[in-house]
Amino acid sequence: MEWTGAKYADGPTAEVEIWIDAPPRRVWEIVSDITLMPQFSDELKEANWVGEASGPAVGNTFLGSNSHPALGEWQTTSHVVECDAPRTFAWAVSDPDNPTATWRFTLEPRDGGTVLRQWMRMGPARSGLSLAIDRMPDKEEKIVFVRMREFESGMTGTVAAIKARAEAS
Repeated sequence: MEWTGAKYADGPTAEVEIWIDAPPRRVWEIVSDITLMPQFSDELKEANWVGEASGPAVGNTFLGSNSHPALGEWQTTSHVVECDAPRTFAWAVSDPDNPTATWRFTLEPRDGGTVLRQWMRMGPARSGLSLAIDRMPDKEEKIVFVRMREFESGMTGTVAAIKARAEAS
């Protein structure tokens, strides 16, 4: 992982990958349906398209409701910034030009199935984590490290759950 010893301003990233015994189109149906994502996440509790948006397309937005034992509850508006079925689905949190985080799924056909990667980058805009860093600036690297480990763990669970769902149908 690229985030060991990183500061928030470094834009630390995390990425996980898994091979799924299902074609990319089947995996795409799952990863691009943001309303399913709360089923695969401990932190994301609800996700819904905003306005007239009813599915993934660049420029569409969705509202996510989140909960974390140490961070509380919060909502974010995310903007689809990449949507290339069945290869890439990505969104920027808050401001697409200066996001608090960027998330991406990439799908690659391999060995009769799909390699699914989930990637995320913190920042560059301030996020809720910035408040903790402001309170304890001397612990910034540890705060970032712990949060990135949480993201990595959550993402590992998410891609495993997506694999299970895709292979079951």
